Amino acid sequence: MVNPMLDLSIVIVNWNTRDLLRDCLRSVYESEGEFAFETIVVDNCSQDGSAAMVREEFLQVHLIESEINRGYAYANNLGLRRLQARYYLLLNPDTVVPPGALRDMLAFMDAHPEAGMAGPKLVMADGRLDLACRRSFPTAENSFYKLFGLSRLFRNSKRFGQYNLTYLDPDEMAEVDSVVGAFMMVRRDVMEQVGDLDEEYFMYAEDLDWALRAKQAGWKVYYYPEVTVLHYKRQASDQNPEKARHEFWRAMHVFYRKHYAKETPLWLHYLVLGGLALRGGTGMLREITRSERKQVATEGER
Repeated sequence: MVNPMLDLSIVIVNWNTRDLLRDCLRSVYESEGEFAFETIVVDNCSQDGSAAMVREEFLQVHLIESEINRGYAYANNLGLRRLQARYYLLLNPDTVVPPGALRDMLAFMDAHPEAGMAGPKLVMADGRLDLACRRSFPTAENSFYKLFGLSRLFRNSKRFGQYNLTYLDPDEMAEVDSVVGAFMMVRRDVMEQVGDLDEEYFMYAEDLDWALRAKQAGWKVYYYPEVTVLHYKRQASDQNPEKARHEFWRAMHVFYRKHYAKETPLWLHYLVLGGLALRGGTGMLREITRSERKQVATEGER
């Protein structure tokens, strides 16, 4: 049942970013506007005193201390499965939310009943746009352009700039394929219809997967740059860059295999796999090889 008193439930997954988490929570509780919300912090086995800080300084926060670190999707689901508001918000601890941001995003969602998900303009500490805040789904075609650098060389091209929509004006609202899980507002009806995050993704692409399932169910996804949020970005992943790098390319493989591989011509299929192996290294090559063998074995049993 939806709690009629709550407009927004916020889930923040934290791993060893105590000080950033403190700043994020302070910004959340300094929000302006007439709306009711709750905040859940899911701590993923942090070793930096994050959980203790939340218990001591933010008594109003619901704290979940996960006994295992099974990744971002798993941890978000721990929070999502206990929420009961009209809207959910996935929020990273390395963000700072301006006073009017939550109010304005809620107003946008209320004004657009066709919107299943929406996200703001994310700006990094150096003032640059976080390109992940508005994206196309990583199809075989645009993934090829990204893997081989064409999207970077031809940023203003509608064809080659598809992946991060770099040809669009960053200050104009747009319907997009996906926004990023660092700040992703989701209508409750969407989760009830398509389910929660896919835990096969450890980190990266679980937000893309969720948005794709929402769009397949008939919902729209919007980028709304009237709201701007500061995103320090990669503060958790940079603590273990090799793991993060592997999980990024593994997530791209999982997404491709789940949503596109069956419809991709064989020549392009192996080109995509080759690009993933080239960028992801030997660990990714082993992952792809295991997956291909499993696929062959499964087809042989039919």
